[in-house]
Amino acid sequence: MSWWGAVVGGALGFFVGGPIGAVLGGALGGTLSGGAGRTGNAAPAGRRERVQATFFGATFSVMGCIAKADGQVTAEEIQLANAVMGRLGLNAAQREAARELFNAGKAPDFPLDDVVAQLRRECRPGSHLVGMFLEIQFGAALAHGGMHPEERRLLWRVAQGLGIGEEDFAAIERMLGTGALAVADGPPLEDAFATLGISPDATEAQAKQAYRRMMNRHHPDKLAAKGLPEEMMRAATERTQQIKAAWERVKASYAS
Repeated sequence: MSWWGAVVGGALGFFVGGPIGAVLGGALGGTLSGGAGRTGNAAPAGRRERVQATFFGATFSVMGCIAKADGQVTAEEIQLANAVMGRLGLNAAQREAARELFNAGKAPDFPLDDVVAQLRRECRPGSHLVGMFLEIQFGAALAHGGMHPEERRLLWRVAQGLGIGEEDFAAIERMLGTGALAVADGPPLEDAFATLGISPDATEAQAKQAYRRMMNRHHPDKLAAKGLPEEMMRAATERTQQIKAAWERVKASYAS
């Protein structure tokens, strides 16, 4: 059974629990009762489905919390959150659920540290899922062309809660801050190095090693196997396309 099937089937509280289960239950109760009704006898979901539901619930509630870090959530930030939902390919019911979770994250008493701690436990320490989670949060915060210092402070707090150190945090910031995309001519060389998380004076062997490491971290199939919701696979696929384009640009620079 899919994680979303478990949610609409009424098994949500049974297999998620904790602060994220509470946020999901509070945010989705009205959403589910208004359309996809509960059956009350859904089969218990497995660990993978629990991780997927936890990831989904944490993603959009934490996104709402970070959006309010500077004191208010603007209409532009709401539009950007909706754009993220659209880019991830969520269906109508999932978008409504994501909006409810985003609003829940804006609440003054949102238990950010507890939510992050539960996500880390579910994803297991060292899992590439936590890196993908932080990249999604970074991407949302940077989507309006810049980042408020309070948003960055909160992102660092989230990173620490996930067990992500300063070096990896800085690498993610460099990679996403470039805005490098897989365009026809490839990204600018400096941005390509940043996307691979290495400096422009890296050797070709170091660049190749970084490329393989980045591909291993972001490979959609591997992330899916660890519990990345299918609805968020598009973000992982886009990232691998950017990494491939960056590697091609960097590799060409060594040949010239």
